Amino acid sequence: MSTTETRAQLLLIDDDAELCAMLREYLEPEGFGAETAENGQSALERLARGGIDLVVLDVMLPGLSGFEVLRRLRATSRVPVLMLTARGEEIDRVVGLEMGADDYLAKPFSPRELVARIRAVLRRMADTPAGGILAFGTLMLDVRAHRAQIEGADLELTSAELRILELLMQADTRTVGREELMQQALGRRLLPTDRSLDTHISNLRRKLARFTDRIRIQGVRGAGYALMQR
Repeated sequence: MSTTETRAQLLLIDDDAELCAMLREYLEPEGFGAETAENGQSALERLARGGIDLVVLDVMLPGLSGFEVLRRLRATSRVPVLMLTARGEEIDRVVGLEMGADDYLAKPFSPRELVARIRAVLRRMADTPAGGILAFGTLMLDVRAHRAQIEGADLELTSAELRILELLMQADTRTVGREELMQQALGRRLLPTDRSLDTHISNLRRKLARFTDRIRIQGVRGAGYALMQR
């Protein structure tokens, strides 16, 4: 995976040509390569050729919606995706995260905030902590390979879900605070109106429950979350 230091290649998928041009002008001096696609079909064709480190994907696209692009992309690729949603459309953010987006940003946004979100996602993908293999019962996490398994089956997790799971597994059964999870996993402070952490936790619970009912993520009221085993 490329990092910003090695000029990560981005694909901006948005039918607003003026916005894409403005973002390219801002992103390239920040150390990113930026390509654009104005519709879902051309975006999927470009992604099929490889070489993209992160996708910035607008929900509202002509033809194939952003959600459909994400669904098709996730069938074959784990490339990180940052979704752009309309301000106030919380359901779009929840659906996007549930479908496998790594993060979201509501329009209108500042280019500086977009760069911060992109760098946070790329750091999650590039980080290789000292720890190697983490285990919690039948749940295994290879930190360096960014791969999780439970009951011998692979868990298809986003970069944010992997980082949250890593923090919970490192804590064993101790509670990890919401603020710590937000800062360490998503790279920003916890705000009362930001429900992304809860959505990621909900997705993790659902994915774990597909394979076992012996390991679960327990919410601790007013504190945070902890892994539990029975």
